[in-house]
Amino acid sequence: LMQKQNHPLYAIDRENVDRLLSKESPEDGDIVDLARLLLRYEGFPGASDLQDDMNKTLKLWGLSRDILNAKARLIWEGNYRPGMKGEDIVGSGFDTKDSENN
Repeated sequence: LMQKQNHPLYAIDRENVDRLLSKESPEDGDIVDLARLLLRYEGFPGASDLQDDMNKTLKLWGLSRDILNAKARLIWEGNYRPGMKGEDIVGSGFDTKDSENN
């Protein structure tokens, strides 16, 4: 019989999963977070409430695990980094206004 374990990041992850579960339409960071959390708890013997709520979130967003992972990969390939806001992602990050008047 496998013993249920407590995950050291459970409390933080619980807050994140609650936040994700309350979102009807996920932003890039939400997609990445859910994919990351699903990976963290894959095969983990315990935290079944978290795992159930992550699967509920997938259903709510109308995504399969494969589609979620594919979207997360595309987001990362687009130079996404955690903590970025939507406006940080648009554009090249090069501000032409600074160089025009030199």
